[in-house]
Amino acid sequence: MEGSSGISHRTVEVNGIRMHVAEKGEGPAVLLLHGFPELWYSWRHQIAGLAARGYRAIAPDLRGYGDTDAPPDVASYTICHLVGDLVALLDALSLSQVFVVGHDWGAFVAWHLCLFRPDRVKALVNLSVAFMPRKPAAKPLDDFRALYGDDLYISRFQEPGAAEAEFARLGTATVLRKFFTYRNPGPIFIPKDGWGSPNEHITLPSWLSEEDINYFKSKFEKSGFTGPINYYRCFDLNCELAAPWTGAQIKVPAKFIIGDLDLTYHFPRMQDYIHKGGFKKDVPFLQEVVVMEGVAHFINQEKAQEITDHIYDFIQKF
Repeated sequence: MEGSSGISHRTVEVNGIRMHVAEKGEGPAVLLLHGFPELWYSWRHQIAGLAARGYRAIAPDLRGYGDTDAPPDVASYTICHLVGDLVALLDALSLSQVFVVGHDWGAFVAWHLCLFRPDRVKALVNLSVAFMPRKPAAKPLDDFRALYGDDLYISRFQEPGAAEAEFARLGTATVLRKFFTYRNPGPIFIPKDGWGSPNEHITLPSWLSEEDINYFKSKFEKSGFTGPINYYRCFDLNCELAAPWTGAQIKVPAKFIIGDLDLTYHFPRMQDYIHKGGFKKDVPFLQEVVVMEGVAHFINQEKAQEITDHIYDFIQKF
């Protein structure tokens, strides 16, 4: 595994599950939270880079992923479980406060860690997914369907077993290639009649090797996609659970980085929210917003060195 030399691995008991954690380095701790369909391994370059600069990089496989347990019940994947896992992990590692870096779902979890337990976070760098304030009476899944219809991947993920069956038909490696190489700034659609062919040839970008794909594939073939997809099945439930925090601000120093080809950057009203004051109102200590040109969703892998530099430049101020 490229770039993973000197990384130590262990399993930690947290919040009723066993969590796999990769770590390297000594110094102030930086907690790295991956997205979908990813693993601790998505941070391989940042782990090496931060460790070399005097930090202790800690990258768990989140609940449902890789070598971390995947409880069977959909309702075991709420934002309360996901944040609870991290608070328990920090307790298990005797860390009262850490820097946090999140990408995609990891960013969503990181925003909520800062919302629920700001006392545990020194500063935050989030990638690709901006904070999305809860709207009273909101049903996010209804909103997604109204905007994009039933073929939107998030909508398609709702029916138990359906997406899993489609991914099994395509094969794990093809599914991973399709997600990782996606560069269209529009939404991902998975039609009812299938998301392409298992035999389609998908050329990997320069930043992703066959070895990388094989590592991801080996873990997803073992643990499956149900746990990861269950995060999407909890959208509406998360909205209900977050009701007590309606209107609450995130009071942690923050930096946000997104690629201009990222599909999330092109959600309706997202650019206005990020650039015209809404984001800064919800996250008053937001200090920097960086939009990287010509970069798509998997930003921490695609622009590994730049992202490591951005993280370091921000956290070394604290």
